[in-house]
Amino acid sequence: MTTSITYKTSGVDIDKANQFVDNIGTHVKSTFVKGVMTRKGSFGALFGLDTKKYKEPVMVSSTDGVGTKLLIAKALNKHDTVGIDLVAMNVNDILCVGAKPLFFLDYIACGKVDVKILTDVVKGIADGCRQSGCALIGGETAEMPGMYAADDYDLAGFTVGVVEKAKIVDGSKIKAGDVLFGLPSTGAHSNGYSMVRKVLSLSDMKKMRDAVLAPTKIYAKEVEAACAKFNVKGMAHITGGAYYEKLPRILPKGLCAKVNTSSWDVPELFKMIQKKGNVAKSEMYRTFNMGIGYVFVIAKKDAEQFGKFLKAKKIVYHIIGEVIKDSKQRVILE
Repeated sequence: MTTSITYKTSGVDIDKANQFVDNIGTHVKSTFVKGVMTRKGSFGALFGLDTKKYKEPVMVSSTDGVGTKLLIAKALNKHDTVGIDLVAMNVNDILCVGAKPLFFLDYIACGKVDVKILTDVVKGIADGCRQSGCALIGGETAEMPGMYAADDYDLAGFTVGVVEKAKIVDGSKIKAGDVLFGLPSTGAHSNGYSMVRKVLSLSDMKKMRDAVLAPTKIYAKEVEAACAKFNVKGMAHITGGAYYEKLPRILPKGLCAKVNTSSWDVPELFKMIQKKGNVAKSEMYRTFNMGIGYVFVIAKKDAEQFGKFLKAKKIVYHIIGEVIKDSKQRVILE
């Protein structure tokens, strides 16, 4: 007699997936904010934008993942912070144009649904959304045996925010003499982990577990406070390509970011990677944030007051450099 084939024997357990959805219900619900109109089982999540708050609202979006940091989370069996990373990598990008994050959606792909691990992942996503002040309004979990090993998973995220057209921060008004304020990172955030895995042994990573898996800092509150009080001329999220790619992105032609790398203390994690891997300084600053996760560009005349404002808000910062005229170089690291 031929055995009857089911979707479960093919490798996809719908009942377990439904259990996972039930488990994360309270975490997702806790991220709802005013304006969300959604319900369990809906084919699409709805969000009502209060257009009365804006004269010319402009929607801003971003999509990103966590990358090979997930392999370290797997190796160290710690999955409750990578969801924060997922939100942060998306939200921090849209903050750079002055946008307020509105909502977030996630996509989880896996070889087999592990309810405990994936629930931890979504707890982190919900935590990241709360830190960002946005709603987690939807997501998708795809169980794909054959595409992924049973204990593998990958994450992708999508966020949408809004900014008043007249308040878009695009860097176009940046001039020579403007000051670079850097906000500290919490670690490597979610970039450079292929190098981390190449240089550090599993034993090293176990010893430095908290540093290696420290979740990406979300700068939503700091950006909202700064943009409400000051004319912020430019902002950069220091991620892939780091200083050599992210700072030039916001600078008008003919200008260069001159960065004083001795103006802050480089975290031990980066020093260890550089020493053990014999990595050149330029390569480190092209790969990692080196301790600075977010940069504000402020007019020189406003710099003193901006510093006092950040101190009053108990926001840690470093003045990491200035903008200079240079038609050949876009970034100079000293």
